[in-house]
Amino acid sequence: MTYARQSLNDDLSTLPRMPGWVTSARGEPFEDVAFLSGAALATLHLVVRRQDVPRSLVRDRLALRAAEACVGFSGRSERTGELRDEVNLLRPGDQPGPAGAVYIQWQRAVARPISMAVLMKALPQIPAENIAGWLDAGRGGNPVERAALTLEAVLIDLRREETTALILAEAVLAQVMGWDHVVPLLAAGLKSRDLRKTGDELRLACHKAVLASAGEAVRMASDLARRAAHLRAVAPKLRAKGAGRAVALFLARDALSPSVALTHPTEGVGMSDRAARRLCDRLVDLGAVQELTGRDTFRLYGI
Repeated sequence: MTYARQSLNDDLSTLPRMPGWVTSARGEPFEDVAFLSGAALATLHLVVRRQDVPRSLVRDRLALRAAEACVGFSGRSERTGELRDEVNLLRPGDQPGPAGAVYIQWQRAVARPISMAVLMKALPQIPAENIAGWLDAGRGGNPVERAALTLEAVLIDLRREETTALILAEAVLAQVMGWDHVVPLLAAGLKSRDLRKTGDELRLACHKAVLASAGEAVRMASDLARRAAHLRAVAPKLRAKGAGRAVALFLARDALSPSVALTHPTEGVGMSDRAARRLCDRLVDLGAVQELTGRDTFRLYGI
């Protein structure tokens, strides 16, 4: 092992881990759960600030989990594989189905720093003044409780708009934590019945959701940091034109279609279909990316 590779491994070994006393605790009183969720958020805060964590990729993968949860809340059956297909196999000009549209909303919410413009793009059907009002509904309190107040306020006004409510609640949570981007935690940790709760019951459900999801996010970030480090290490071996931009996309996206993402000029790669497929096969051979579908055609790849 080279000195550079050893140094890289040493750096990654310092990534914060969720303390065992947080993940193994079984707190039920409100104060205990609130304390544990705060500890989980504090650990995640250290992780998301690390430069060696592929933060765009972590957010995109968490967005997929949030979208899957929201699709389930609406009574639909699409899961991870179907959502990936609906979005990543879209050709320019194609329109997604209802489940894919939810996934795209979450992708837009996490892709850029939080702003009114970003939230309006993610929620184009919602007037700006409504968004601003709901964001202000959570004044005072800790990050989770402020997010719960926003979640409750939106669901009181729009009973069946779970995706809208959760995106705005996640935005409040991120802003209070001092994060530039939405980092989805609530959606994947809440149950459908939780969204019918109000007041302290909803606040408790949100604390429990954050406690569960933050632990998963820390584990995911650590795993993706190691995978990203390996991809960066093998990148100099790639000779294909546009390989550098393709690597950058893999470091930012949950999944890519070689025949869509790597060939379309708007992504800045512009490979031929054959070259894109060969690059993905090469990266699989190098152990840097995985084929995610198990299919012979319409394949998707990701770290």
